[in-house]
Amino acid sequence: MHAPLSFARLLQHRARRKALPLLLQPLRAPGRWMCTAQNKPAPSPQITSTPASLPSSDGTRVEHPRQRWKIQTSAQLLGRGSGALARVYSDLSKDKLTGFVVLTAMAGYAVAPGATQVATLLWTGVGTTLCAASANTLNQWIEVPYDAQMSRTRNRPLARHALAPHHALGFGVTAGVVGTAALWVFVNPVAAMLGAANIALYAGAYTAMKRLTIANTWVGSLVGAVPPLIGWAAATGGTLGPGAWVLGAMMFAWQFPHFNSLAYTLRADYSKAGYRMMSVTHPRLNARVALRYAVLMFPLSAALVATGTADAWFLADSSVVNGLMAYCAYEFWRHPDPRRSRRLFFSSLVHLPVLMILVMVHKALQDRRRRIELLAQTAPA
Repeated sequence: MHAPLSFARLLQHRARRKALPLLLQPLRAPGRWMCTAQNKPAPSPQITSTPASLPSSDGTRVEHPRQRWKIQTSAQLLGRGSGALARVYSDLSKDKLTGFVVLTAMAGYAVAPGATQVATLLWTGVGTTLCAASANTLNQWIEVPYDAQMSRTRNRPLARHALAPHHALGFGVTAGVVGTAALWVFVNPVAAMLGAANIALYAGAYTAMKRLTIANTWVGSLVGAVPPLIGWAAATGGTLGPGAWVLGAMMFAWQFPHFNSLAYTLRADYSKAGYRMMSVTHPRLNARVALRYAVLMFPLSAALVATGTADAWFLADSSVVNGLMAYCAYEFWRHPDPRRSRRLFFSSLVHLPVLMILVMVHKALQDRRRRIELLAQTAPA
């Protein structure tokens, strides 16, 4: 009785061994990337299918598609339409962040003393856009292995293999060279040197320091302080007065409540990728630094009035805006949690554009009053 049963089990075991590779075939993608539950790649813009066959219950073979993830070249993306290629390069440039940088540079241009020239303003915008796009692209090119590990960044173009790395590198270098050259030729050398320095600071120093020390946040904040200086230098022909440095200091201070609150929300992702962020290694210091620099916005606003960049009424208006962000920073410092960190982050997003608008409005009102006073003095008695 036992021998036939053992022989039947032996046949079943052999059948399972033969069928097992076929059953696993749909999970195996030829090439570099494997589509398994444990190692599933981030989605790419194009998936090609190759047939894999499995035995059905009646003995026939049934074709099943299996997926293979492919790196998309620029030519392939162009074949899918120019919009697809433009979208990839827009994501590579971090278009929203680049737009934010350009707006702060335009704010520096608007509040600087001197006559506005439309051509200079336009070339300042073009050069700053290209420099920011270059810095963001080179940053992504360097951080591809780490972006792929973070939920927030795994869908970036290089992390999802939407573009070959050498194409991204070529785009980043070209944008940096053209942007710096445009600022040098059509604006002035000071603006060009500031743009080039910001590329090196962001793509070089800041990107490397993120995995070494929490001091990377201070270096990254310097990057955010440079765009208003570019705008100011463009408006004044290369001169950076006291108002320019105060405006840059305001941008530097604003980075901490903005970034530290975001970093707290993403601290698990940063830890997984091996980044040395205050929110990961020193969470209490992270909240304390955010509050410290949020409070620093009050004396910096007063310094902007003292330098004559804005009128005295700016101190009252800015105190309301600064007070709202400082309150959110205080709540985050008292009880650090994701809800309060998100509240501080969104308050910082509202704070900066409102503050820049107030600076420009009060600068315009001050200039108008000065013109009226000048006309009154020069008018005949």
